[in-house]
Amino acid sequence: MTNSMDMMKVAVIQKPPLSSPSVLPSTLLQPTLEQTRQIHALMVKTHFNDANLSLSAQFNFLITSYTKNTQPHTALDIYAYLRRLDYEVDNFMVPAVLKACSFVSMTQLGKEIHGFSVKSGLTEDVFVSNALIQMYSECDSVVSARLLFDNMRERDDVSWSTMIRCYVRSKLHREALKTIRKIQTLQIRPSEVAMISMVTLFADLVDNEMGKAMHAYATRNLEKMGVRLATAFIHMYAKSGNLASARLLFNGLNQKSIASWTAMITGYIHCNKLEEGMKFFDRMIEERIKPNGITLLSLVVECGFLGALELGKRLHVYIVRSDIYMSLALATALVDMYGNCGVIENAKAVFDLVENKDVTIWSAMIAAYAKAHCTDQAFDLFVKMRDNGVTPNQVTMTTMLSLCAEVGAHDMGKWVHTVIQRQGVEMDTILKTALLEMYAKCGDIDGAWKLFSEVKDRDIGMWNAMMAGFGMHGCGKEALELLSKMERVGSRPNDITFIGLLHACSHAGLVEEGKLMFDKMVHEFALVPKIEHYGCMVDLLGRAGHLDEAYEIIKNMPIRANAIIWSALLATCKLHRNAVLGEIAARQLVHLEPQNCGYNVSISNIYAMENRWNDVAGVRKAMKSKGMRKEPGLSCIEVNGYVHEFIMGDRTHPEIKKINVMVSDMGNKLKEEGYRADTSAVLKNIDEEEKETALNYHSEKLAMAFGLISTAPGTPIRIVKNMRVCNDCHTATKLLSKIYQRVIIVRDRKRFHHFRDGTCSCGDYW
Repeated sequence: MTNSMDMMKVAVIQKPPLSSPSVLPSTLLQPTLEQTRQIHALMVKTHFNDANLSLSAQFNFLITSYTKNTQPHTALDIYAYLRRLDYEVDNFMVPAVLKACSFVSMTQLGKEIHGFSVKSGLTEDVFVSNALIQMYSECDSVVSARLLFDNMRERDDVSWSTMIRCYVRSKLHREALKTIRKIQTLQIRPSEVAMISMVTLFADLVDNEMGKAMHAYATRNLEKMGVRLATAFIHMYAKSGNLASARLLFNGLNQKSIASWTAMITGYIHCNKLEEGMKFFDRMIEERIKPNGITLLSLVVECGFLGALELGKRLHVYIVRSDIYMSLALATALVDMYGNCGVIENAKAVFDLVENKDVTIWSAMIAAYAKAHCTDQAFDLFVKMRDNGVTPNQVTMTTMLSLCAEVGAHDMGKWVHTVIQRQGVEMDTILKTALLEMYAKCGDIDGAWKLFSEVKDRDIGMWNAMMAGFGMHGCGKEALELLSKMERVGSRPNDITFIGLLHACSHAGLVEEGKLMFDKMVHEFALVPKIEHYGCMVDLLGRAGHLDEAYEIIKNMPIRANAIIWSALLATCKLHRNAVLGEIAARQLVHLEPQNCGYNVSISNIYAMENRWNDVAGVRKAMKSKGMRKEPGLSCIEVNGYVHEFIMGDRTHPEIKKINVMVSDMGNKLKEEGYRADTSAVLKNIDEEEKETALNYHSEKLAMAFGLISTAPGTPIRIVKNMRVCNDCHTATKLLSKIYQRVIIVRDRKRFHHFRDGTCSCGDYW
């Protein structure tokens, strides 16, 4: 099957809506007797010819038909028409209209129908009440659904199953389990629909044992298991990784639905068995079962989660060749899949062919750019989206803020914050946390703290984000104080909280406090330490120079050390020039991740510090033979809304001549202050003069020079590095902050450095 982009670039066909009968007035404001007769005649002619049926019953049929044919707006127009003509609205029509409300999420109209039903006594009919619960569920009004459910005088098995489905749909797993237990207590036999909801719940929870118990119950109590329930079990088993049980159940089906095939194929993809999944897909085609848009949507989404590019491409080609209707949801899934796989050209090709774009596909394309580190394109597309009259939502804004945080675009992040406020985007805790992280990661810890202090409905994620922010900025004591405040307001810390706290202690040199936090986590909060916590402890002790103690922790850990642990030890060995332990850590890392060149570079640097140039040459030769390339040092600086990137010795920037002049000026003024280059940072076997020249053109110094010539005097300069700040740059930047009277904020791979008046916030401990 070809992967040609020519096939993929076939125009996305927007499926036209089914045309409404021409006799239906578009506004339905002033219906005439003749229009009523025409509608009546059309229904009798088109659908059925039964003079014994009332006009109201025929209207019920018409409303239901339009809703099923995905024309809910027309169905609702007919309902409004009937209400104006004072036709009788009965307990058969109300559920049909509520279904149409669900299709278009018209909660307000649903509430009005609810009020009308109460006044008319229709809610005494359990059928109507169940339809209302379903409407509230599909419009994401769980509270209203539960209130109605609690006030029902009579409930049937559909009432219970609808309420369970409502909770499952809203991911309220605890409430769903409580409702299931209530059914058991009342000895209510669940319907097959209720069982499907329960199985879906167990699949979401990946609770294989409960799922097996439900399977056994269904086998004992049902004469014949329906295809929908069997498919739910297949999905549950596949999602939990039990493909053998899923396959056994699938093979036992006499009649396999498209959903059954989809569940099996999705299961194989989910378990990273891509070849088997594709074979199943090909087998489905061979058996002349044509997958629909929903099937393909599920498969493309799963490919996106897994990053299965080749399978995703094959599905895309099949969609185009088979003339499958490219719905907006399917196009969005393809954009998202290509974005997750880093194939930005394909994502853009799909995006460009969609005519009536909604906020979801705009957000997916922006996220694709963000994941591909195409910062300028993401910002430009965001502006274009707004110019096209599309209002960004919480997902869009969260993506934009995360991108600003990644590249340290503080000014752009503040502008996004302003857009959120002006456009009235609802600020849920996820968006508030993303905003806090943006300020913290862009070096504005005061802005992060201000935002945190103003929020009243903090969840654990926001507490953790603030602690992590303090840790990045070396504010260890502030992080510890925040834990005390968290406990006072009754919010219980989790394992992520303690990762942030241990990081904060490590960056602030609070060794004893860090040990106390680890002990508190285990004994006071009964949290089992994970590999990340041990990694923090190794880093904490190693940074403080307690390398032997750090190594003892590794040897006595109850879990096997992974790359996180050994890389923490290797980094601290490099810091304290301990070649013996460094070699031990490096050997373990090369064994665990042989293709990661970073570990080879680290041990090479340790050898270089010891002037073991033959060993350095040996490591470099081995790397070259394996095709490994060292990641270049990169520094970013935001100026006038654009992010500029520099590498060591960069000559590509448009302003490079002016930058070089400023670099020379910086060097002269540093010498006047008594600065002497720390050539130990240059780990190459070259003479001292060459080393000094190399230091002058480190990426952060180029970024700093550009910042000095491009921003107003006295304004802060913010730089983001992808590597740790070297000793020489750290010393030079302290002096430059004093010479040029600038606050210089540098974020490296581990933490922030705030340089001001010749000092650094890290206290020379980093």
